[in-house]
Amino acid sequence: MTERPAPVLAKWPFFLGTVLLLAVAGYIVQQSPRPLNLTQVLLLVSAVAVGALLVVVPFVLEYRAALKFAEADALADAVAQLDKLQTLAKQIGGATAQWQDVQSAAGKTAASAKEITDQMAVEVANFTAFMKQANDTEKSALRLEVDKARRAEGEWLQIIVRLLDHVFALHQAASRSGQPELVEQLTHFQNACREVARRVGLLPLTVEPNEPFDGERHKLLDAETAPAGALVGEVLACGYTYQGRLLRPALVKLQAAAPAAPAETAAEPTLL
Repeated sequence: MTERPAPVLAKWPFFLGTVLLLAVAGYIVQQSPRPLNLTQVLLLVSAVAVGALLVVVPFVLEYRAALKFAEADALADAVAQLDKLQTLAKQIGGATAQWQDVQSAAGKTAASAKEITDQMAVEVANFTAFMKQANDTEKSALRLEVDKARRAEGEWLQIIVRLLDHVFALHQAASRSGQPELVEQLTHFQNACREVARRVGLLPLTVEPNEPFDGERHKLLDAETAPAGALVGEVLACGYTYQGRLLRPALVKLQAAAPAAPAETAAEPTLL
């Protein structure tokens, strides 16, 4: 706040009155006979006292005026501070209202976020269920396709095996015919057919005559039981492996058992 100068009281009239009173007092002393009577003394004392009072009065009045002026300034400062307090109170009220608005907006935002989170959780659950259903459906479809492919694979494997069986039967018939040229031609034809089958992983089991019987690779006709140490005598149907696993054992016929040797006759005693 801007400081204002204190009001100044004019002192010369009071000084002039004092001078005049002192002059009156001096006149009384000069003109009155000696000794002074009571009236003259009272007049003299009154003039001097009033003159002295006139000297003091302007300073007292100036002090009171300065004091009131200071009180007025203090009151003005207090009023200004009150105005500032009211302005601050208004600002605090406005800030409180803004804070309430912010708090309300934050509450709405939190509610919206919670609602969005709940919706996202529902969407995630629905999407997960949909993906699981789609996965199950796809797995079922793939399982059906695999089953179809396996059935188709089994069917064309059976077809190829039957064709190779017919080729093997022709080769065996040619071998029995005793015609070398026919046997050679059918051998080349059988090898060519087996080479085509080999490209898809279908291989014939190689079984040689006089080979020891193996229950895993060989099979007897009419579910016969092979004796211990039995040997393969003839291959009736070729066996096959597909991609490293046994598809069908070879159908074989065992060699006939050798006849037992006749017992030696006892030696006749030599006659001496």
